[in-house]
Amino acid sequence: MAGKVFFSVTMSLDGFVAPEPVPVEDELFAPHRQDDPDVRRWMAQWTELQQWIFPLRFFRENLKLGEGGEEGLDNDVARETFERTGASVMGRRMFDLGEQAWPAEAPFHTPVFVVTHTKRDPWERPGGTTFHFVDDGIEHALDQAREAAGDRDVRIAGGGATILEYLNAGLVDEFSVTLAPVLFGAGTRLFDGVDASRVALEPVRSEPSSRVTHLTYAVHPR
Repeated sequence: MAGKVFFSVTMSLDGFVAPEPVPVEDELFAPHRQDDPDVRRWMAQWTELQQWIFPLRFFRENLKLGEGGEEGLDNDVARETFERTGASVMGRRMFDLGEQAWPAEAPFHTPVFVVTHTKRDPWERPGGTTFHFVDDGIEHALDQAREAAGDRDVRIAGGGATILEYLNAGLVDEFSVTLAPVLFGAGTRLFDGVDASRVALEPVRSEPSSRVTHLTYAVHPR
């Protein structure tokens, strides 16, 4: 039986999953931009949003940063999200940013299907991650991800616009939001543009840790 389609994101308390974009976003991590005040602001906000995951044992293991790290609820959630995922789907903007930022051994270790308008040969990385570029729509990307995932789940990895596209198309079964105690004031809102007339939510889980609150919802057609 095919697994679920889900997404899992960290969100600020005022509803943002990424800071306000900076000019020429596709060069965000370029070395010559590191002294740019807009880039420093973006990186500081992003780091604050994701701060809960950096100390975790799973994070250190997955990025091969050495032994040690915290265990507990946050670590269990991060590990569970990784272990349930048999393939991922992401938008081209997220891939472009990640291509600059990820280490050579990208942190997915499964096939990743990139929704794009540009043809490109698959890009195989060490550690089991291969990026496949799909230029004929979100449903074809998901079909390929389902086949690759087998009986495991497919994660819509992001960014926010791609997640929203899948949610509005009725293709998401479940999602998890990790609420971080930060405020952005501006940025990429997760649910900005959601078709609320088509989406109904059922609470599945709500678990606070010392740093964040993990919320999980099943998605049903309204």
